[in-house]
Amino acid sequence: MNPTHMPPLVAIVGGGPAGLAAAIELGSRGVACVVLERTERGGYAPRAKTTHTRSREHMRRWGIAQKLAAEAPFGVDYPNHVTFVTQLGGKLIKRFEHALQCSPQRDERYSEHSQWIPQYKVEQVMRTHAASLPGVELRFGCEYLGFVQDDAGVTVQYRDRDSDDVKTLTVAYVIGADGARSKVRDDIGAKMVGVYGLSRNYNIIFRAPGLAQAHDKGPAAMYWQVNSEHPSLIGPMDVGDLWYFMPSNLAKGRTYSNEEAIAAIRYSTGIDLPYEILSSDEWIASRLLADRYRAGRVFLSGDACHLHPPFGGFGMNMGIADSVDLGWKMAAMLQGWGGPDLLESYEVERRPAHEFVMDEAESNHAVLPDQLVRAHLEDDGPEGDAARAEVAAIITKAKHKEFYSLGVVLGFCYQASPIIVDDGTKAAWQRSNEYHPQAIPGCLAPHAWLDDGTSLYDHFGSGFTLLVTASGHEAAIAAVQAEAAATHTPLTVLQIPDTDLLALYEQPFALIRPDQHMAWRGDAWPAQGILAKVTGRALVNA
Repeated sequence: MNPTHMPPLVAIVGGGPAGLAAAIELGSRGVACVVLERTERGGYAPRAKTTHTRSREHMRRWGIAQKLAAEAPFGVDYPNHVTFVTQLGGKLIKRFEHALQCSPQRDERYSEHSQWIPQYKVEQVMRTHAASLPGVELRFGCEYLGFVQDDAGVTVQYRDRDSDDVKTLTVAYVIGADGARSKVRDDIGAKMVGVYGLSRNYNIIFRAPGLAQAHDKGPAAMYWQVNSEHPSLIGPMDVGDLWYFMPSNLAKGRTYSNEEAIAAIRYSTGIDLPYEILSSDEWIASRLLADRYRAGRVFLSGDACHLHPPFGGFGMNMGIADSVDLGWKMAAMLQGWGGPDLLESYEVERRPAHEFVMDEAESNHAVLPDQLVRAHLEDDGPEGDAARAEVAAIITKAKHKEFYSLGVVLGFCYQASPIIVDDGTKAAWQRSNEYHPQAIPGCLAPHAWLDDGTSLYDHFGSGFTLLVTASGHEAAIAAVQAEAAATHTPLTVLQIPDTDLLALYEQPFALIRPDQHMAWRGDAWPAQGILAKVTGRALVNA
């Protein structure tokens, strides 16, 4: 439904997390949009299972982080451990505790912890919120067919699958968030470049009454089963004894009947229960990146422009970040305060971030359960102990960064962007799995918890925020506000005189973008058109 009956300004093709994130980002900024999704989006397929810290921080901005937490199948306190075993009912090899920042314990570095939750539940929370926003319309059962565009707009053609009628709508922009087999990508002439077929895998969703109580390894989100017969990943997925099972790196042509899947689960766990197969599907791990993200007024987001192995849990979260980046910039253009360099910055900013994540995901993929199998690994006695110690050492070295990768999640810096004002500190930022908050322009604004218990981020505005961490500066603040008013740039001034914040940001003035990344910082507000540069209206040396 579109409660205000506003004509849509943006058409979003695809109703998964990337498409829904675009709709929410636009809708929350008062921009009417329509989501075209050919299916009803349901089923057991878990797809992503970790909503990372950064995605949850966007959800906090949108007001739905707690709604997502309430949907956690086993509660947000469920231990998000990753446990390596020979079999679920066999021997322990190695455990990584509280992986992927899912612990709800407060951390100074971020406002929201990650959350283990099946993607279908994430989508439901996002879908409900998107539908509640004025101007956002969700059209399910609508198959995108193609578009034509000119300098004034884009006309999209789609088929209503209920009536089989072919319809059109004309919008200012299109976002192709239609997944790995994106037709929008094909229609803009983009090609996926990279390596297809790093591994071949199978997802099996099954019901296992009593499996959580039938082993002694303790609760975890994921168990890596390292054995000679069925090396695999397995873990609880939802209430009702729902589990997932993923055999590792299958040979070409290998499939599983329900009976074969049950036998494989029974052997790999070493636990005999009345298993029931609910669904299964094949997936291919690849490393592919689109050679272009845009053609005129049509843009790509999410899996439509990048595909990589799921190890590290980055995929869905990258798609959400893509759509946030696009969403606030499109809103700025449509509302008259953004210039042409704003949308030009989308690919400049996101492509290096995608390459960073893809490097990490491919590295994580390099060590899978089948590659950890060793002779005597499942044996009792000294030989078995020695084999498990050897494999534990390999796992510790190879996998620690996969499960503790906050630098990949929060640490990327948009240094090369044309809408970032360099303050001479570019060289200070380096790619890293470790996260060390830095107020370098382009990086995520450093987080802090304030004395009243609120997050600093909670006080940022929906547009740009000028954070002033020292007292005084009334004339400079007034000048910024006047410039913002004259250019219709949404600006919130947040003055918090605080020596700790000043030390964190290293300068008394910090200009923060709508997506919470640093745009500029300095010891005084210059008169060289900072707002014009950061909103894409002009390239000004400052």
